[in-house]
Amino acid sequence: MKSTEDISYVNQQEAIEIDQMLMGPLGFTVDQLMELAGLTVASAIGEVYSSSEYTRVLVICGPGNNGGDGLVAARHLHHFGYKPSICYPKRNTEPPFAGLVTQLESLSVPFLPVEDLPVQLSSDFEIIVDAIFGFSFHGNPRPPFDSLIRRLVSIQNQQRTHEKAAVIISVDIPSGWHVVEGDICGEGIEPDMLVSLTAPKLCAKMFCGLHHFLGGRFVPQSIIDKFKLKLPPYPGTSMCVRIGNFPETNSSAQKGIFTASVNLEVEENPIDQVELYKFQKWLGDASEAGVKEPHYMVLSTAGKDAKPSSRMVSLEGVNKDGFVWHTNYRSRKAREISENPHASLLFYWGPIKCQVRVEGFVEQVSDEESERYFSSLPLDIQIRPIVSKQSTLIHGREILHHQYKEFEEKYHDSIPSVPSRSILLVGIQTSIARPKHWGGYRLIPEFFEFWQGEESQVHLKTLHLGGDIIFLRVCICIARNCLLARYLFVSLRFNSQLTK
Repeated sequence: MKSTEDISYVNQQEAIEIDQMLMGPLGFTVDQLMELAGLTVASAIGEVYSSSEYTRVLVICGPGNNGGDGLVAARHLHHFGYKPSICYPKRNTEPPFAGLVTQLESLSVPFLPVEDLPVQLSSDFEIIVDAIFGFSFHGNPRPPFDSLIRRLVSIQNQQRTHEKAAVIISVDIPSGWHVVEGDICGEGIEPDMLVSLTAPKLCAKMFCGLHHFLGGRFVPQSIIDKFKLKLPPYPGTSMCVRIGNFPETNSSAQKGIFTASVNLEVEENPIDQVELYKFQKWLGDASEAGVKEPHYMVLSTAGKDAKPSSRMVSLEGVNKDGFVWHTNYRSRKAREISENPHASLLFYWGPIKCQVRVEGFVEQVSDEESERYFSSLPLDIQIRPIVSKQSTLIHGREILHHQYKEFEEKYHDSIPSVPSRSILLVGIQTSIARPKHWGGYRLIPEFFEFWQGEESQVHLKTLHLGGDIIFLRVCICIARNCLLARYLFVSLRFNSQLTK
């Protein structure tokens, strides 16, 4: 994954000149460039959106070269196991476009007139590829593309209200955007994925979606030198490379003070990126769906006696290093972790029918990290671990209330007068010393399982071990008329502590 600061962005004139060089002295033909571009788009889609989850694809093609890229992408997606359909309102009957249409028709890929498209595109398609306009487009979109673009914008509104919505992938430039200034009117397409071609255009700096890929492995060194391009290396034999980092997630729960800061600069093991991105995405979906306290998880531990115990705890952070929570170091869970430093986390979000299970090795976070977290808490929250002596017997709840009130009065000048039920919204920061018996733990994931329910009776389980698929099984099962789709991702992230 390459930082966007280390990559060159080109303006419209530079993009035109690069194309002219490719198709002039460097000997590329239009159909060759379309083939490379379409394969790149299909490959990028395949990296993020599995054909088992995102099967039905609508490719909307414009009359120019960007539309040709979409036609090629549709053909490759067909061979990759997707079920593409094409909307191509203004067909270009010249070569190579006519040949691409013939190839697709020979594969029985359907071409849909605009008037035959469903009113709600998301009802029939999981993915929509925006291959309408490229970097040479300027002015206002004309019919029927103006209405098609508005329909894509309406999908984004569905996403915001967490209705069932297709994901949008834009080819090189989101259609209707200015090649340099981006979405000038602020009412254009906001795709989930952008696949830049050859080199990213300046407008890509305004892209705020989850996935930005670049396809330009074919760019000759002479062009790189002439335009002083800084382009990322491509992994293995891949036709595309992810650029930029996964966006940080700062999800505030409806109640509580949770902030999950996800900064996934993971390069060592690509499977880590997939796992953590998928978790981040589902956590965000749960929050947007109105799930109360989506960051709460079941923490299961077992001591040397091998007797398991479980309890709900609050996830306070997740990044490439692991999942972090804070607790009393004298509690039962802390004792069991000291005896057996392995644990399981379980997240369940009923409204979106999703569940994630994570297993791994547990370590204490550093004192410095615990101090930073504790000092960021509101004063009323800082008092709680001082008062609460977890896993010890008390003779009544009133004892805790009395002790809490004593601390409230001690720091009365720092705490505003608010109802007790609003206490989590205070947000005051003070310098109460962190109790030494309270701090953080981090679970370093070794195993991920993603479960998703849908209306069907098919059970799908995919196991990834060390980045390789080693087990695939499809069977029929009946469980409350739900599709039990389990995605098992196992990564061998052996920390040196694991072998001690």
